[in-house]
Amino acid sequence: MDTFLNALSSFPWWGYVLGFLGLVAFRDIFIQKSHTISHNYPVVGHLRYWLESIGPEMRQYFVANNREELPFNRIERGWIYASAKKENNYEGFGTDRDIYAHQHIFVKNQMMAFKAPEGHPNIEHKDFVPCAKIMGAHNKRRKPYRPASVINVSAMSFGSLSAAAVASMNEGVAKANAYHNTGEGGLSPYHKKGGDVVFHFGTGYFGVRSADGNLSLEKLEKLVQENPCIKAIEIKLSQGAKPGKGGVLPGAKITKQIAEIRGVEAGKDVLSPSTHKAFSNVTELMQLIETIAEKTGLPVGIKGAIGKLDQWEELADIMVTTGKGPDFIAVDGGEGGTGAAPPSFADHVSLPWVYGFSALYKIFQKRNLVDRIVFVGSGKLGFPAKAAMAFAMGVDCINVAREAMMSIGCIQAQICHTNRCPAGIATQNKWRQKGINVPLKSDRLAQYFKTFRKELIEITHAAGYEHPCQFTMNDIQVNVDDIDLTRNLRTTYGYNKTAVTFTGTQNLYDCQYLGGKDFTESVK
Repeated sequence: MDTFLNALSSFPWWGYVLGFLGLVAFRDIFIQKSHTISHNYPVVGHLRYWLESIGPEMRQYFVANNREELPFNRIERGWIYASAKKENNYEGFGTDRDIYAHQHIFVKNQMMAFKAPEGHPNIEHKDFVPCAKIMGAHNKRRKPYRPASVINVSAMSFGSLSAAAVASMNEGVAKANAYHNTGEGGLSPYHKKGGDVVFHFGTGYFGVRSADGNLSLEKLEKLVQENPCIKAIEIKLSQGAKPGKGGVLPGAKITKQIAEIRGVEAGKDVLSPSTHKAFSNVTELMQLIETIAEKTGLPVGIKGAIGKLDQWEELADIMVTTGKGPDFIAVDGGEGGTGAAPPSFADHVSLPWVYGFSALYKIFQKRNLVDRIVFVGSGKLGFPAKAAMAFAMGVDCINVAREAMMSIGCIQAQICHTNRCPAGIATQNKWRQKGINVPLKSDRLAQYFKTFRKELIEITHAAGYEHPCQFTMNDIQVNVDDIDLTRNLRTTYGYNKTAVTFTGTQNLYDCQYLGGKDFTESVK
């Protein structure tokens, strides 16, 4: 035995390396049959696959310029990171953006900006920007809800995201006085860390699912009764990443806890149907909205990516006839989001946010329904100038998903669907999740929201207004690259936004903080 060990110790190290490479070469040539490159170029062919695997990271850090990357470029990510950390997020020496590029946004400033009078809430609370409308006010829901923030966390489910990520976001919205949409994975313990919650369900009815996979109204009613943090309910018709296609959560992400919350089997792929079982037409959808609102007392809304408009027009016509309808509508952009999708869907199905929202808004405006609905925009709107544009087009608040992920550490690795997220956000891997310091990351999400609201208010004041709901379509111009070169939003999209009833920020502040009327009842 000693002789054998002595022989091994005297064997040169490079001999082991050559032996290992020889085994790899043998495997490449004679055993594996699936990779032509590895067969034809044994050993060195693996370098090609490795370089391909790290291609996105190499381009992100060393190749792409500051404004070049998609879906979010380095400047956009840097602004979110700096804002979340309360660091300097300014630029020096002027913009490096091509301000003549297609769809570049220009906010038209007033010669004399709005000056907050003495004692105005925004003097002391520079990020105080609640929604100007109330969800459920028109339909007289028993528990109407006014979002206390114009920026909130969009639908991202526990399962797609890690427990630590969900907990960070919920604690963060509690600190920022915003709300947290659960996504379609059900209400988890990590959604109950102090923040307001919008409970969202899709075609899988996870968390409120009967044994046969249908929606259980009894479970939904019980869930709302037992969890007062739930302030509204959202029915997902479609999402920007893959409208008309059911979701997939890989079995590798389905832990025992996730399976219990969703009402599915652990370790098995979860497939959401592409269509709902609880309704099959617009009339039945309207009936379901009213049934849920009656049973829970909460505002009920719908979320969809926009394509064909005929069924939306049918919905609006029924609202005119009945006086009822959804309390809010969340419009998702075809730019995609956190959900994984085939490229054919992500690249081509449904309209981008600006086209989809403008088409939808005109339908409800034509029928004088705008005042009944809280419009929520979702589609890369988590930047103050883009939000100003969205408010000018008619939104009442915005939801952010990927921007929220970046505020707690997402590096845009674009492998959310693989369970290998290096930042621990979109994975169920325990080791990777341990890198998320929940108290710290919740502070960062809250700070991103506060910085966003502060800068949005500053842009609003620069335009001569007190609240972003006062933006009109003549206040924003975009490059359209035709004979006119630049147009205001009214000319570009063919409508004028309906004015929002607004009685002043001071009134909103008094209701929320100084013991005035209930915050959700102050504006009708």
